[in-house]
Amino acid sequence: MNKTKLDDWICRVEALPELNREILEELQLCRLNETLSRVAARAGAYRDLPRQLSSLDELKNLPFTTPDMLSQAPGKFLLLSQGEIQRVISGDTSGTTGAPKRIFYTARDLEHTMGFFAAGISEMLRPREKCLIAFPFHGPFALGDLIARAVERLGAVPIPAGNPQTWEDWCCRIEETRPDAWIGFPALLLGVARMYGPDFPIRKALISADACPPGITGPLEDLLGSRLFPHYGSRECGLGGAVTCPAFQGMHLRENHILAEIVDETGSPVPDGQWGELVITTIGLEAMPLIRYRTGDRTRFLPSCPCGGVTRRIDRVTRMEPGPAMADVDDAVFPLPGVVDCRGTLLGNRLCLDVLRAGTAGGEDLLPALEQRFPDLEIQVTVTPAVRESAPLYPGKRFIHQ
Repeated sequence: MNKTKLDDWICRVEALPELNREILEELQLCRLNETLSRVAARAGAYRDLPRQLSSLDELKNLPFTTPDMLSQAPGKFLLLSQGEIQRVISGDTSGTTGAPKRIFYTARDLEHTMGFFAAGISEMLRPREKCLIAFPFHGPFALGDLIARAVERLGAVPIPAGNPQTWEDWCCRIEETRPDAWIGFPALLLGVARMYGPDFPIRKALISADACPPGITGPLEDLLGSRLFPHYGSRECGLGGAVTCPAFQGMHLRENHILAEIVDETGSPVPDGQWGELVITTIGLEAMPLIRYRTGDRTRFLPSCPCGGVTRRIDRVTRMEPGPAMADVDDAVFPLPGVVDCRGTLLGNRLCLDVLRAGTAGGEDLLPALEQRFPDLEIQVTVTPAVRESAPLYPGKRFIHQ
């Protein structure tokens, strides 16, 4: 098995002859201290931090950055003038909770993101293959545009999904373009594939921007006839954070630009293999580096990868929220035949779900499956027949806690 392409990209972008843990950690400490020096000089949110650390282990002694801090005063984290900023991303995503955040990127930040994207996508995509990109294209350097540029670097053909409003729109777009691969949300891909029916042309996928529970990935892999490439990213980590290699056992972290920790509910580091909250320090971002940012995402570190890659790996990621997460609901709902979409609201002890289902099946098997998974909740399910002229439920947040 070949090593992850991420190792090759790190060597290339960092001008390293080879990559091992010692070399990588030396790079990380040097870049961490450069970042600490820059943020201290800014006299903003991190004005009280030390300018230098003698080891990576000392990072755990620094205070956390929280999403609320970032939402309330984004300007205190910005190190450059507005004229040096290439792109600002703000507003809600399907995975965010709390107040919206504004994240700033320079041209160099975005170049590194495109390089990371290309390395991860190259595990799946070959030259001249066509790839449907199911992410927004809101102008230059939006997420969809960055992915398209990365696909082009590989000699492949990016196909923007456009702005489909109905299942018919999705199916027509796929029929017209006949893509080989997909980059986008996993639940949406499963729904589109089930609505499309036989002769679905997409055979492989890099899935991102949402949790990837077995209840979705299992049916998807059966339908596509290939393994999936999950990716983890967020605005705060520079959009690209970790990606799967051909071993298909966890996601390799972008460690030349991100220092990752896993902490328990008290904020203390946990041993490898133990689940906890992902905390990131972005040592590779020019515009808005973050120190010990609490992502609100739950994962764990995995041991060394069978591919032989040097970078550390994280397991699948879910949101740390009270009660069930959307991934838990997906695990119960999507394995059932014909389910193409689902959206939920948790009102105290009451779970309300809207489900779109293709075919002749109703909701008789949905409630028992959910009651078995969530015996302590009062559950209400509304099932709507999915026809091609209807619209997905997916845009916006899929799960709301009230």
